[in-house]
Amino acid sequence: MNPERRQAIEELFEEALSQPLERRFAWLVSACGDDDELRREVVALLAAHDRSSGLLENDAARAAAAIVEREATLEQIGPYRIDDVLGRGGMGVVYLAERVDGQFQRRVAIKLIRGSPDVGELRRRFEIERQVLAALQHPNIAALLDGGITADGDPYLVMEYVDGRPIDEYCQRNGLSVEERLRLFSTAARAVHHAHRNLVVHRDIKPSNIFVTVDGVVKLLDFGIAKILDPSLYGQTGT
Repeated sequence: MNPERRQAIEELFEEALSQPLERRFAWLVSACGDDDELRREVVALLAAHDRSSGLLENDAARAAAAIVEREATLEQIGPYRIDDVLGRGGMGVVYLAERVDGQFQRRVAIKLIRGSPDVGELRRRFEIERQVLAALQHPNIAALLDGGITADGDPYLVMEYVDGRPIDEYCQRNGLSVEERLRLFSTAARAVHHAHRNLVVHRDIKPSNIFVTVDGVVKLLDFGIAKILDPSLYGQTGT
């Protein structure tokens, strides 16, 4: 390894240590760009540091470190190549990915359950979300495209990737008038109404779950904690 390369790795390692643990991987992906080998070298140093430093004194911290390391090395899920992390939440991690098996080219969002003490409950919620998305066909609800199980036994959903911004940010950045904002609001309300007609209550309506694309199309996202009013319609006995 040449001195310049080693210096770059060491500098990234030092900067990564200063990042909050839960944000470390996302920061590292951004900092390394397309240099996957550089990212792997830094991740290896971080993992060795955590094992030897004695800083991870509780199970939660160890679990968080394991998640960060796992996310850093994950390169593909099924036929989809992982390109970036879009976000993390109670249900797991959402990745930006692209299909690479030659069938067709499309950028997608993949939601993957990560390890959790409540993994059984998460899997139940995950299954409900999959069934809800499969049933709710609407132009203003992000569509379910695919799904499966990873080699490690973790379920995942492949969803329409919405290239946009939360509705409040979109309105602010584009300086929309009151009338234009109300049009977007009305469109979002129609998507919610469609879910209600199918006896599904979203239960997490907020700006970050209502995106507007670069073309001005409203998309309702994330039915992870939705309530099904008639579980029998979705093959469930309860929610």
